[in-house]
Amino acid sequence: MERKRRIRIVAASVAVAAALGAAVAGVSGMAGGGHDEPPQKDMVVDAAARAQVVDAVIDNITRFYVYPDKAALMSARLRAQMQHGEFDAITSADKLADVLTGSLRHDTHDRHLEVRYFADAIPVPKPGNEDSPDDAAAFLAEQQRFNFGFETVGRLKCDIGYIDLHEFGRPEQVRSRIEAAMTLLADTRGLIIDLRRMHGGDPDTVMMFASYLYDRRTHLNDIWYRGDDKLEERWTTDTVPGIRYGQSRPIYLLTSEDTFSAGEDFAYALKNNGRATLVGETTGGGAHPGNRRRLSVHFEMNVPDGRSINPVTKTDWEGVGVAPDVPVAAKKALDVAQLAILKKMLAVETAPEWQRKIRDRIGELE
Repeated sequence: MERKRRIRIVAASVAVAAALGAAVAGVSGMAGGGHDEPPQKDMVVDAAARAQVVDAVIDNITRFYVYPDKAALMSARLRAQMQHGEFDAITSADKLADVLTGSLRHDTHDRHLEVRYFADAIPVPKPGNEDSPDDAAAFLAEQQRFNFGFETVGRLKCDIGYIDLHEFGRPEQVRSRIEAAMTLLADTRGLIIDLRRMHGGDPDTVMMFASYLYDRRTHLNDIWYRGDDKLEERWTTDTVPGIRYGQSRPIYLLTSEDTFSAGEDFAYALKNNGRATLVGETTGGGAHPGNRRRLSVHFEMNVPDGRSINPVTKTDWEGVGVAPDVPVAAKKALDVAQLAILKKMLAVETAPEWQRKIRDRIGELE
């Protein structure tokens, strides 16, 4: 999860299509996902550059990392590696970033800890840690290319809703898409949310999206931040723009080992408060939100400074992932979830024509 640097729909058929844009696509389009970045030019780093980056890493994890005792272990390890000359042969900036990331994760196994190299100069952050206008514009353009995380929204056979979600975009940018998606799927008899390629995003958007799936205000996952020594409670909202899906109809979440961060936040909350059934694989295991920190002109790191706390389990999924209710290979999860919903539908369906359609679809999937 990324800790942030801190219309109502009318004429539904027109407004929904406009708001969803590329998200309203055929549900057969399962490929895609992931923000693949173009290759960048490597650069040579000398001893002074290596020392500057390592010192900055140690400073940042000491000041900000969520567990001070683990920060001390990581710092000691980095100093010992410097003293023993383990970084001396590294002249590639890309390689240095990878090696430092590996060192940080050696003792913590925290996949949110990461050092990155950028060929373009990283600007000095403005007061308040706000994005510069250029950064904000670049981020918005990148999000637009991926439709703010909404890969596919549609309807499967026999009136099952389907959302393939790859990221939880920032609330102000994704609000209209969530409203449009839930309006489009308002009359479906069950909903499948595909998180198999979900790599993370904004925890505030997790709350926003989850708010459509309950009938009343519901406690999700809280976040404790080291810097403020403060617990932020995370609840769904009392009201939502547009149409609430509610909690009377079944919801199935598809997971894989690639499901990570904010996707796990969403899955862990809905699993433990009983709102959704998880089908697929155990997720990646990243429960620590954090901030990007500038190390030098060309190096940056992500420093997790918080941890999630679930109101039911009193813990989180860090390092262990979120276990599915129905374990199955990720590639089979969609069929398994459809079968589960269809069998629930068949048990209460009274119309002979629909009974036949549901049985036929069950036969196709089996």
